[in-house]
This record gives sequence, structure tokens and C-alpha cells, in this order.
Amino acid sequence: MPHTPPTRCTDPECHQLATTRGRCDTHQPTPWRGRDDKATRYGISSGRWRTLKRRIATRDNGCCYMCGAEQPDPNAYDEDDPATWPHELDHVIPISEGGSVTSLDNLGLACVRCHEIKSKAEAARANVRRRHAR
Repeated sequence: MPHTPPTRCTDPECHQLATTRGRCDTHQPTPWRGRDDKATRYGISSGRWRTLKRRIATRDNGCCYMCGAEQPDPNAYDEDDPATWPHELDHVIPISEGGSVTSLDNLGLACVRCHEIKSKAEAARANVRRRHAR
């Protein structure tokens, strides 16, 4: 199958050959650039988010609301082992599906594994909704 010849980087002052998406390695876009932080996304500060997490951790005794896993020991933290990472604060009903941002009834602690599985499922549902909206 024939390939197109290499082209120049789309940056006007660059004379390097494009490697990916029409740009050279130097001018690749920054990943996640333009993505909102929690304060912009949810309308609450990081301090309020930490307070909510602390309240939920006390209420749930530090356990994952999906699988019941206990909060790992902070002294056993290993950067390469997600099982030792602290639980994350999660919206039980996603905001995009009508869940409340700060309601304690809609928040729970989730272990890293459960949170990742749930987030991927939510993203898949959002993609289906986006495709059907066209």
C-alpha cells in the first residue's frame, strides 16, 4: 500500500519533518491542555474537595463503596502498585447523568481499581450519548 511522502511541520517557522498529526516532535500539542481543573469543572475549591473526602472517609470508615476494600496503609505506599494508592472520592451518580456535585449522598470513596472500571464505563456511556446526539 503506498504511503504519502513526509511533510513539513505545520508550525510556520519550523522546517522539520512532521512525525505525528502534522507536527514534528518539538511542536506536538501538550496532553490535556485546556482541560478544566476541579474548581472550574465542579465549582468548588480543592480545599472544599479535601473536606468532603475527609467527611466521606469518616462516614464510610475508609472503605471502597463498591467492593468494600479498606483504605491502604499510607506508610506502605508504592508508586508502582495501585493497590497501595489511597482511595479516591467519586460521584456515585455522575454529574453528567444528573448527580449532585457536593451532596454527601452522591459521594463515596472508591479504590483505584473500582474507580478506573467505573470511569471507563461512564466514558463509554457518554460516548454513546454523544454519537446519538448527532
